[in-house]
Amino acid sequence: MPRPAWPLLAMLWRDKLAFTSAIVLLLIIVAALIGPALLGEMANDQNLRGRNFAPFSLTRGWEFFLGGDSLGRPMLARLIVAAHSTILIAGGTVLAAMVIGAGLGLVGGYIGKNTSQVIMRLADVIMSFPSLLLAVVVLYVLGPSIPNMILVLAITRIPIYLRTTRAEVLEVRERMFVQAAIVMGASHRRIIFRHILPVVAPTLVTIATLDFAFVMLAESSLSFLGIGVQPPDITWGLMVAQGRPYLTSAWWLAFWPGLLIVITALSLNLLSGWMRIALDPNQRWRLEARSTTEASKTNG
Repeated sequence: MPRPAWPLLAMLWRDKLAFTSAIVLLLIIVAALIGPALLGEMANDQNLRGRNFAPFSLTRGWEFFLGGDSLGRPMLARLIVAAHSTILIAGGTVLAAMVIGAGLGLVGGYIGKNTSQVIMRLADVIMSFPSLLLAVVVLYVLGPSIPNMILVLAITRIPIYLRTTRAEVLEVRERMFVQAAIVMGASHRRIIFRHILPVVAPTLVTIATLDFAFVMLAESSLSFLGIGVQPPDITWGLMVAQGRPYLTSAWWLAFWPGLLIVITALSLNLLSGWMRIALDPNQRWRLEARSTTEASKTNG
């Protein structure tokens, strides 16, 4: 492991909330990656004798420990498989929005005023539409699917990265090291990617972490409204929607996916707060000072 990563890991270890959040997110990501290959067939096997099977019982096997759904499919297996589509949509949306938004923001903040104005007006046009309403209209026209959902959600999130990146670049480009690079004859491409982007990147990573939780909640809302992912694909939001008619008779159908959405969103928010400080050289001393103080108390 690269040596610079060790201080960050040490600071993460000493922040118990952030460390626990990172472990939870790691487990969810691992489940999303390997879940469909291991449990995909089990998650789709129907057994009407196990309809709405109550949780916390091993009489039908470990896979029914969290209960069965309305078609007798094991909830535990479906939750793990649904994590794949949920993380795929949220991750794809955030990655696409960050790459496009940050790219336009770098160009708009570094190059001339006219180009910047055109890019900013584009962001204003996108922001003038309510994001959820825009997603509803586009998905109704194009049809609900994972690629279409990633496309429409990414479009609505681009202005956040664009405006943030442009504001950061306008400030960073006036710093001494950037001016020195210009005087030495460095190309615009080198200045942007070697001198400006590394300074802006920590802010973008922090925003992306928060935005991941927002996009996941937006996907759940769209699936709950019936215009998100459709069967046989499955997400946590769709599982909540499918369990809504059974809230009084089989609460676990909507409770478990809803709980996972809350846990994931909470973990992302807690981790983003730590990352905002840890990745900022001007504020990292707060974590380092806390680590030093705790180490002194332990040794004392």
